[in-house]
Amino acid sequence: MIKPPLFQQPQPHPSGGPSRGLSASQRQLLRHVSRSFDLSIRLLPKALQAPVAIGYLLARATDTVADTTALPLNERQVLLDLMTQTIAAQSISDEESRELSRLTQAFAAQQTDLHERALMQALPQCLPLLHTLTESDQASVRQVLGHITRGQQLDMARFGPGLHALQTEAELAEYTWLVAGCVGEFWTELCGRHLPGYSLLPQEEMMRIGRLYGMGLQRLNIVRDAGEDLASGRCYCPEETLRQAGLTPELLFQAAQTPDADTLHALAPLYTQWLNHTQAQLADGIRYALALKPLRLRMASALPALIGARTVALLRQAGPAALNQRVKMPRHEVRALLWRIALGLGSAAVLEREFLQLSCQPQP
Repeated sequence: MIKPPLFQQPQPHPSGGPSRGLSASQRQLLRHVSRSFDLSIRLLPKALQAPVAIGYLLARATDTVADTTALPLNERQVLLDLMTQTIAAQSISDEESRELSRLTQAFAAQQTDLHERALMQALPQCLPLLHTLTESDQASVRQVLGHITRGQQLDMARFGPGLHALQTEAELAEYTWLVAGCVGEFWTELCGRHLPGYSLLPQEEMMRIGRLYGMGLQRLNIVRDAGEDLASGRCYCPEETLRQAGLTPELLFQAAQTPDADTLHALAPLYTQWLNHTQAQLADGIRYALALKPLRLRMASALPALIGARTVALLRQAGPAALNQRVKMPRHEVRALLWRIALGLGSAAVLEREFLQLSCQPQP
């Protein structure tokens, strides 16, 4: 099927003009690639929905390219570089448009995950959405995606064939900021632009705890997905940290394949420290949410922290053996959480109580 040039339609709105937002099919796509984040976006005030949703869809597309380790590294690097340049550009030539369309469709055909395949196939229609935003929102989306793709490019450079690990805690902090901490800043920047007086705290403090919130969510992703990442040759626990416990990336890799009691026992203190650090950053996230005045914004911002708190509790219960398990908050618990929040009218007191209870709630 021949795709239209990427930047032919729709036409950009003038600065300060309205955003068209996502179509029904694009919203369905968003739900498929992230059910929990889609819930947050739907709760957002209307002015924030389009820039956040468009930024998220494009970030998921670039993340799919970076993470598909079954495909040759050089092919993924070429496509990610071209996607990054296209996102950053005000316009591209027809030739560049056709080349990106060709590469994305070829990449999509090799995807085994049906939803990620659909996302890559839809990319030629998603990219022009960026130009429906106001100029200031376009600039914010381009800036955050620039940070995110920088983190993804570093990931691809670090994790070539075989098993590789981050070297230092500084590298880990840089990575979690590039791919997620900057999203907290982006979210806060949009709030300050579109919702004057939205927060009980100064904008500088909101930027700081928003950054920590994003980094905490990424740390949670890392520990939850550690087994899968190790199987793909990626160890995000820095070597300098592992050495302190007498461990190596190779030992973790082996434990993720076949549980080893000695390795899991040696890992336990580091595992607890990681979850404690993550929990502290999620606590910054709930503090961020409780400072928000608009009800829908408060609920949307709190939801990832609440789901994260429950996930941390489940990971604590599983212990280091989570390397061999898929730990996730069940959907029926998410639905029950949403009902409790709704019945409590999304009040700050209800959200704070939920966070504390979910942080220590045993598995039913």
